[in-house]
Amino acid sequence: MEKLKMFVGGKWKEAEGDKHFLAFSPSTGEEIAQVAEGSREDARQALQEARKASEEFRKWSVWDRASLLQRISIVVEQRKEVLAHALTLDQGKPYYTEAIQEVESVVRTFSETAEQIKWIETSSTATKDPYKRVYSFLQPKGVYAVITPWNFPLMVPTEFIAPGLGAGNTIVWVPAPTTTVCSVKFAECFEEAGVPKGVINLVTGMGNVVGDEIVSSPYSDAIAFCGSSATGKLIAERGAGKPLLLELGGNGPTVVLKDADLDYAAQSIAKGCFTNAGQICSATERILVQKNVHDALVEKLTMYAKQVVLGDPFDTKTTMGPLNNYPVIKKNEQHVADSQKRGSTFLVGGKRATHLSNDLFFEPTVIIDVKQDSLYNLDETFGPVAPVMSFSTQEELLKITHQNKWGLASAIYTNHLKEAISLAEKMPTGLVNINENSNYWEPHIPFGGVAGKSSGIGRVGGKYAIQEMSDLKTISIDLH
Repeated sequence: MEKLKMFVGGKWKEAEGDKHFLAFSPSTGEEIAQVAEGSREDARQALQEARKASEEFRKWSVWDRASLLQRISIVVEQRKEVLAHALTLDQGKPYYTEAIQEVESVVRTFSETAEQIKWIETSSTATKDPYKRVYSFLQPKGVYAVITPWNFPLMVPTEFIAPGLGAGNTIVWVPAPTTTVCSVKFAECFEEAGVPKGVINLVTGMGNVVGDEIVSSPYSDAIAFCGSSATGKLIAERGAGKPLLLELGGNGPTVVLKDADLDYAAQSIAKGCFTNAGQICSATERILVQKNVHDALVEKLTMYAKQVVLGDPFDTKTTMGPLNNYPVIKKNEQHVADSQKRGSTFLVGGKRATHLSNDLFFEPTVIIDVKQDSLYNLDETFGPVAPVMSFSTQEELLKITHQNKWGLASAIYTNHLKEAISLAEKMPTGLVNINENSNYWEPHIPFGGVAGKSSGIGRVGGKYAIQEMSDLKTISIDLH
């Protein structure tokens, strides 16, 4: 069993007092590593190293930073199988259909960001005074505190680290405790790529200790976080006054109109529900189907749910692995119990699978007669569930879609383009996919929540993330 260290100031180090915690595989329940459990002092040391490195790194030219990002991309590509293996072992997603794809997305994001930072436009602003010249450009914010979740433990950090480095910031990164093994393997890529000491620092440990320290410390200048809305609110309070980039929870509606291609919609929705066992903030968790086609859509969706192969994530036949941890599977069971109490009908699934190597496997689930006040409609389930509701009119639909506090991603299935666009513009989400499930996104596309909801602040994705993670500096010159 490996004994994993933290990466601070360009060196691998033990936690203070050589304190460790155990990492487990969600698919087998077996211990897979001992991981350094960082203290507040460890986090402070990482911040100090990032602060020292920031003074020099912010002077790097855009082309030098682009070259660094390209080197990271190349090393990740070279280590693709190793990283994907650690990801599957640590997180539980299927190796062949999901883990390899996540690593490939990391490769593309670093490479694409390297090109994007070269072409970020600056501006010159006209003035009333003919002797004045005003221009604006982007500068690094400084030291970024980055905290990331366990559902995409390589790709989500990349969404912050690639543009953060591209903008000239240094990073102190705290990953989720349940996916620290693959996080350490990722940090090894930074070392091999020649990232200067202190520019990226990895501190492993408990979020309420090392995460809280990097957020609240005066040594961090800005915060990037992806995770639950409740934790995001706490982070915003602890880091009050600092720039925030928050990608939080979601439970956006997926709408199926009566003229949709039902077979295509059902297949696409199933993918949105069961990819990564539904553990995605943009997952298809709330399905609203026009009454005329409700039964037909449900029949097809149930058929696709029954085709999901639940099992060992290293098996080529497996299409869905386990849930990552016990709190999330208990939440799924709580939502099942709530919906049963309210009279919903479970057509398939609704319980843990009992024939596999560990008790974190949850059956793909399809539910009908879902009530508007059920937890499936009001909360983020984060599991492999397809809760279906029906509606008659667009007015009724819009009332339901605005009902909960989430505003991240949604989807619409219809063959009527005019109606699709009209409805998309009224959706209370930052992303609306038409004739594609709500999970569809590419790393250069802006992604984030909307005002008045609880799905976050700011945008990740390509140039939008680079701009979010930079300060806009304006200089005025008098030529008299």
